[in-house]
Amino acid sequence: MNTFANEPLESFPMAQQKLPTQKDDFPAWYQSVIREAQMAENGLAKGSMVIKPWGYAIWEQIQAQVDKRIKLTGHDNFYFPTLAPMSVFGAEADLVEGFAPEVYEVTQSGGRSLEENLFLRPTSEAIIWETYSRWVQSYRDLPLMYNQWANVFRSEKRSRLFLRTSEFLWQEGHTAHETEQEAIKETLTILRDVYLDTVLNKLMMPVIAGRKSESERFPGASETFTMEAMMRDKKSLQAGTSHYLGQKFAKAYGVQFQTHDGSLDNPYATSWGVSTRLIGGIIMTHGDDKGLRLPSAVAPRQVVIVPIYRDDDERSGVLDKSNSIKNELVANGMRVQLDDREEVRPGNKFFEWELKGVPIRIEIGPRDIEEGTVLVSMRAGSTIEPDARGSQKEKVNFESLANRINEMLIQHDQALFDEARDFRDENTIRPKSYDEMKSFLNECGGYAIVPWDGAIASEAQVKSETKATIRCLPVSNKDIDSGIDTGLIPYVHSEDLLDSNGSKMKCLITGNQASEIAIFSQAY
Repeated sequence: MNTFANEPLESFPMAQQKLPTQKDDFPAWYQSVIREAQMAENGLAKGSMVIKPWGYAIWEQIQAQVDKRIKLTGHDNFYFPTLAPMSVFGAEADLVEGFAPEVYEVTQSGGRSLEENLFLRPTSEAIIWETYSRWVQSYRDLPLMYNQWANVFRSEKRSRLFLRTSEFLWQEGHTAHETEQEAIKETLTILRDVYLDTVLNKLMMPVIAGRKSESERFPGASETFTMEAMMRDKKSLQAGTSHYLGQKFAKAYGVQFQTHDGSLDNPYATSWGVSTRLIGGIIMTHGDDKGLRLPSAVAPRQVVIVPIYRDDDERSGVLDKSNSIKNELVANGMRVQLDDREEVRPGNKFFEWELKGVPIRIEIGPRDIEEGTVLVSMRAGSTIEPDARGSQKEKVNFESLANRINEMLIQHDQALFDEARDFRDENTIRPKSYDEMKSFLNECGGYAIVPWDGAIASEAQVKSETKATIRCLPVSNKDIDSGIDTGLIPYVHSEDLLDSNGSKMKCLITGNQASEIAIFSQAY
């Protein structure tokens, strides 16, 4: 029997539990949200992670969105072993240099030393390209357009759930092409049609796309393209990358094919991936002091229904109507939870589902049934004026409920995107001097958009003095020539390299002539 229908929220102890605020302690807020929303916890091994059902359900929704787009762009899934001989890993020098400090090496099995040590994959280029040497013999065997969903292992000095852990889940595409043009097109197609489409339109994260500087590229890559998102603590998160690898991996692993004219050549390669890091990105992009705020596309439950009644006589009618509403919404393609737990008070349910980030909550009681309405509230984006208690609940008729919920889900998601975009833009500057740039990066945080001379030394200088790195190079002739859509970044254009007189601008750091527009920020 539910006897709490008229009790105010303040009377429920659980509902009074407060998270640390983002402003006071952002890392503590982040960890508390993950813990209290039952998303994940630390595993037994140092740096490992147990992903709980709510967190894994979010990953399943992300996975479904990405996998659909991977297949629509002409790729198939496969799977490779986690373990491989160390000699395979060592064939590509840049890969070894980039990942060696993070590699887990297996030296024993069954209490006996191995004849050759094995490694746990930190990434699969080495394993897959050694295999491609047997799969590719002729131009007729190309292109290879494959992806795998897998776990990878990287030793991390400092772990943080979903952001950096010793084992995490991801997808990694590995393709081989006959020509350089095909491979570059593949790299950018994945960036635009898979990653940006998913992250911009489904995760509602206003990312910035661009190239990585040489020092920030994937080890062994000729070019790395990235999408960067500003988190609520003003740091940047690399949300996904797509790499053009050239012929380096094919040459390192002896992959050759016979061309149309009978000569031999090495195929051109790409690799690309997103991971469970995206869950951390969603938390830190959209979360507030009440907890998660999930975009509807990846919310395990898009709608929660909370029935409210006083006694058994009311219970039957309210639950019957609640089930009817649930079935109607499910029939309209929504993921719906009817929270009919007897042992949990309504106020505690409200608190719990707000914390878990469910976009829409429906409340229904006997009086609502008499009126033919329900009370609906949105986790984000409500335009209803708050009442005296701060409530923003909208009365919706039974007949129009499904249509209105669909409208509200769109409204909710757009609000998330707009809020995140506005936050990013409010914390982005174009400093007039290097001193202003340093002060901003050290004291305020955010994105500093500056003309840069392309030199590794000047990039390293900024990092040593501010801990900020180049997150991406959103504009260059190379990007334009290769076809990347720079229009995704409306506040950065080619003319930004020109001063008021139409001359090339000077690098803000060194005073040398600038060759790029760079976005600097501290980052995860």
